[in-house]
Amino acid sequence: MPCRIHFIHARSPHLTAIPLLLIPPFPFTNLSLAHLIPLFTEPNDASTAQPFHLVIPSLPGMGFSDGLSNGAQLVPTVADMLEVLMKRLDYRHYLVSNSGPAVDALPSVDWKIASHLATHYADSCLGSHFVSPPLHAPTSRDSWVEWAKWTAVSVLQAPMLGYSRQDIEALRKDRQRQRWPSNHSPAPAMLGFGSDGEYEPNTLAYALCDSPLGLILFFVMALRIIGPEKDLAPEELIKLTELTWLPGPEGMMRLWARCASDSDDSKIRPTHRPRVGITVFLGDAERSKGDATEATVGLPGRAAHRYACPAWANSAYNVVATTRMSGNPGLLVWERPDVIVSGVRALAKAVLRLEPRLRPPQEPGAALLEQVVVEGGHSAPAEISGTTIQATGDDAVGARSESYVAFPKPDEREEELQESGNPHDDDASPQRATRPVTPGKEVSPVRSHSGSSKGGRESSEGSPNTVIAIQVGV
Repeated sequence: MPCRIHFIHARSPHLTAIPLLLIPPFPFTNLSLAHLIPLFTEPNDASTAQPFHLVIPSLPGMGFSDGLSNGAQLVPTVADMLEVLMKRLDYRHYLVSNSGPAVDALPSVDWKIASHLATHYADSCLGSHFVSPPLHAPTSRDSWVEWAKWTAVSVLQAPMLGYSRQDIEALRKDRQRQRWPSNHSPAPAMLGFGSDGEYEPNTLAYALCDSPLGLILFFVMALRIIGPEKDLAPEELIKLTELTWLPGPEGMMRLWARCASDSDDSKIRPTHRPRVGITVFLGDAERSKGDATEATVGLPGRAAHRYACPAWANSAYNVVATTRMSGNPGLLVWERPDVIVSGVRALAKAVLRLEPRLRPPQEPGAALLEQVVVEGGHSAPAEISGTTIQATGDDAVGARSESYVAFPKPDEREEELQESGNPHDDDASPQRATRPVTPGKEVSPVRSHSGSSKGGRESSEGSPNTVIAIQVGV
């Protein structure tokens, strides 16, 4: 049966932009990540910072997306739906990224979906960016080579074979934290709701639906476990609660329960290791002073940050970009969104060097004009590589919607050069970029960037929020 997916589609005005699928972390929706759009789509300098066409979906059951049917597997089904979504937007090749630290997440659903896309849709998803993925040290069953490297580094405690000095120091701090007793109450498993939260999500969902105050408490508890360095403003907390309470919290609870119980045991094909970029946090920032208060009040503290070496991912992935950041991740999408952006750009830079399919289509080259027509009908040698045919007077307003540089065929050159432009009736469209067309080819104007050939009517610059229905199952 069809499942409606709510998503944000924001296209970059830059011609060098590439598609990016950004998956929100639990329990946030795509509307909670709207402030990230200009960071990805409109960098200060597009020549040095890669721009992106950004797609942010709301996971099934979250926000204004429909929930999945009871018999559908969560991760494979959602990954397939997002693949269909990108195809409908006419993005044949794209990158994907999660947006929250998966190693500390309640359910790391965003990381699981990003990993599944990179592994099982390698022909279209050409790279995946992971934020603090839940990696483990390689074993001999995973890879003899990676196990031997890790064994040598563990014994010698020296930076080599893909392991840095920062990795060794961060792992040493991890071992020390495990020996020392914590001065605050540990983060409860499944938010302290026991098996009710995992196997009976409706029990908790009905209670939260009946009490908006209880739902606010749920988010306060979840944020405390995530461990932001600064508390969210009250209006932000209320907005998060409204985005869950209005469509109903039962979808969120069912998504949480399914992610906790979904093993996704599908194995990576041995002939293919997807390209990934990894961002990790060294965890060298001091804990907040509120830990002592948490111990006396009995409130749960932030989850203990566990460091995972990026080199551990080499057993299953082809790590092409690595970013090591100081401190703890905290509430990353609000406190340090630039970390996500820099990690994605590092991945894009590495993949663009290796994968030509991800590169934006090259604009046709310009040919020198032999002559131009000047005042009085006389010809004069052209001294420029092209000329823009522009309308004057009243026709200029109508020509703004589609403008281009035209190089007509030789037998049509004089006739075309005397034309004033390509006027249209729509005078409200903003000016579009110009582009050259090679001689002898049919002129095709630059279309609006508000959508693609298949999804142009589904999004617009004024209202990027879109809902489409995707068939799930047979």
